[in-house]
Amino acid sequence: MTLPDSVTERAESLRSELEAHNYSYYVLDEPSVTDSEYDRLFQELKALEAEHPELVTADSPTQRVGKKPDTGFAEVRHEQPMLSLDNAFDAEDMAAFIKRIGERLQLDDTADLEIACEPKLDGIAVSLMYEQGRLVRAATRGDGSTGEDITLNVRTLNSVPLRLMGSGWPERLEVRGEIYMPRAGFERLNALARDADEKTFVNPRNAAAGSLRQLDPAITAKRPLEFCCYSTGVVSGGELPDRHAQRLEQLHAWGLKINAEMRVVSGLDGCRDYYEQLAARRDQLAYDIDGIVFKVNRLDQQEQLGYIARAPRWAIAHKFPAQEEATRLKAVEFQVGRTGAITPVARLEPVFVGGVTVSNATLHNMDEIARLGVRAGDWVIVRRAGDVIPQIAAVQTDKRTGEETEVHIPEQCPVCGSAVERVRLVKRGKGREQHTEGAVYRCVGRLSCQAQLIQALIHFVSRKAMDIDGLGEKNIELLVQKELVSSPADLYRLTVEQVLELEGFAQLSSENLINAIAASRQVELARFVYALGIPEVGEGTARTLAAQLGSLQRLREAEPLLLTWLPDIGLEVGHEIHNFMQDDHNRQVLDDLLAQGIDLQGETDIAMGLQGAIGLDMLLLRMDIPGVAKTGAEALARYFKALEPVLAADESVLAEVPKLSRKARDGMMQCLRNDDWVARIRALEQQLRDFGMHWESEVKVAAGANAQPLQGQTWVLTGTLEQMTRDEAKERLLALGAKVSGSVSGKTHTLVAGPGAGSKLAKAEKAGVPVMDEASFLQQLAEWESA
Repeated sequence: MTLPDSVTERAESLRSELEAHNYSYYVLDEPSVTDSEYDRLFQELKALEAEHPELVTADSPTQRVGKKPDTGFAEVRHEQPMLSLDNAFDAEDMAAFIKRIGERLQLDDTADLEIACEPKLDGIAVSLMYEQGRLVRAATRGDGSTGEDITLNVRTLNSVPLRLMGSGWPERLEVRGEIYMPRAGFERLNALARDADEKTFVNPRNAAAGSLRQLDPAITAKRPLEFCCYSTGVVSGGELPDRHAQRLEQLHAWGLKINAEMRVVSGLDGCRDYYEQLAARRDQLAYDIDGIVFKVNRLDQQEQLGYIARAPRWAIAHKFPAQEEATRLKAVEFQVGRTGAITPVARLEPVFVGGVTVSNATLHNMDEIARLGVRAGDWVIVRRAGDVIPQIAAVQTDKRTGEETEVHIPEQCPVCGSAVERVRLVKRGKGREQHTEGAVYRCVGRLSCQAQLIQALIHFVSRKAMDIDGLGEKNIELLVQKELVSSPADLYRLTVEQVLELEGFAQLSSENLINAIAASRQVELARFVYALGIPEVGEGTARTLAAQLGSLQRLREAEPLLLTWLPDIGLEVGHEIHNFMQDDHNRQVLDDLLAQGIDLQGETDIAMGLQGAIGLDMLLLRMDIPGVAKTGAEALARYFKALEPVLAADESVLAEVPKLSRKARDGMMQCLRNDDWVARIRALEQQLRDFGMHWESEVKVAAGANAQPLQGQTWVLTGTLEQMTRDEAKERLLALGAKVSGSVSGKTHTLVAGPGAGSKLAKAEKAGVPVMDEASFLQQLAEWESA
């Protein structure tokens, strides 16, 4: 029977299109379509070939993984083909997979069928060949039959052992796995690229592929890549366990990384439960996954099931909803934030991506628009990873029609009409300032701009700030629109009668709101500092400022250089804090708030660790004297012992200072001849005296200060706590002096693990980090807090 021309032509068209996309994806490392679009095209061709087997050709994309890679690396012929996997897109596909296995294995019941489950990492499949326990070759999968030799690059990965641990490994052992880039590393890599005005990567998978294909291994070594094994290939001169999961555990014992989320379940119900559980935690993982791989666990059953042309019958990949999609950018609008930052927002044709319908996406700033080359009307790739705000990852310039328009920053604020200015960055060092243009544009209207006022108030009343219950975003907008509130202090002037005028408020709810506002007058210093909305000062920095300085007045007076002696506060943040506190408008707002009866709780003396802690050498070192490093500053301090003799010194006196170099003497004289420099160091020394930080200051115990038994310790919380929220647990740990981190590292002191703990618990146990359950944690908290 002759096939209709339309069917033959469609099959040929699909082959050509898929091969073109394969070339872009595997050879150029520049994806031309989203994964979901590729899957749809592939499934259409597969269905056509299944219906008309005579359409199948040896070079069809359904018969091999993809296009042969670039020839920049030597070719490697795989002794055993690295096959792809068939996909399941819904529960029905999974049920059909299990049913087929049961039929082929002639099982009466598949409920007890062992299935190994692993996250499907979104990375690059590779083969590692070990001979006599030593890594001799690493290769990419390539087209499944032939890959590229990337041994030198893979050797740079710390997660790939160059020699296997232990003993008993086969004479030749091929380990197969995935090289991928964790999300945090990907964000850091792109941030560095943006800072250097270089092209950013579209997604972590593309970044991993580009990193592996660097001809210079030194470049690969700088990229945050990880390797995770998922199977074996060639095995000779030895034996491995007869179950897939046990094989992986054996590889793990030999020093190879496996996925901590791997599980063995029973039957279809076990597969469904695993899929639902991991899908619910997908956003919490440190890496991207695009589905779950299910494999028959017993090797004898795998052999019995065998293979089809391009995939094993005993494994399937159950895909998650796509996290990248293509859509049209309708327009770019500009929003005004709490600090006046003008932020471009992409208005999109609605598109379903990452499990939700997306119609808006962030564009970060005008520099990002320039880097992407985005224009209104463009077709763009939208990426959404979990709860992360959707963002535009790339522009499909080949789809442009010429009707697209360039995007420009508005000259006036779109809310209040005030002027828009570009922020200037100041880089300070060695007594010099370098001014550059920043990426942020700001409205200069401050609280006279309704957008800034509303956002500032929303932040001020939020749970981690002043915690005023009943003042949601809608109510704040009403208060501003009716001109009842024009600054945070106006909240404390509100009356029940005024609140009654607002939509949705009755007598009781109005009284409750006024009472809640009144109750917020008594507030911890750290919460109040955070509520002010100082640029670059988040919750943690606010807590540091409160704990270290001890009072709002010291914070209002603190010089930028003095602030840099506080933990985790650099010079730029110090200048942001100082500039905020010295600004006339902000000073007026603060004075107004205090006049309304704000009663700051927990104010104390300066922190014990700062009392009398700043020596003359440390003071001199902070002043960026040319040629004076740590050794020179210590030499000056030992010789002069006080600041005034230093300031009175001349070249002949400086020449008598032991171990002070000629370069340091010249730099010192340069500063001593600068009246502004002399005035600044005198002012800084006086502030050290006023604050009790000066080396001659009396050391005393701060009033009301706690011993803070966890000072210097880093704790990590994971899983679901049942007796309190994670935020509450974090607050109590911070109050005891601990740092609370989001990831396990060599610095982790203790991990608190609640039900549902996953990869963090596994990593802590492997690293020997002490683990505490919730009951023990609560008991220990009670002991510390009652001490």
